[in-house]
Amino acid sequence: MDVSMKKEVAEELITYKLRRIQILIEEILTRWNETSAQPFLQKAKDGRHENAESDAIALKQLLLEEEKLQALLSDIK
Repeated sequence: MDVSMKKEVAEELITYKLRRIQILIEEILTRWNETSAQPFLQKAKDGRHENAESDAIALKQLLLEEEKLQALLSDIK
């Protein structure tokens, strides 16, 4: 099934989803008093952030989704 839409609408939808993902990423990092994803993930992995496993998994998924959306956005620009 093919769907067509205006480029501007696609950009707006992708940008909206990117912003939501970035907000969720920021919420996770703030919860753990971190400013960057990689240090948080390392601390969760080595046990310095106890009970951070579910947030680390969620953060990894959000980062992957963010990367995909960034690539999609650059493809349509």
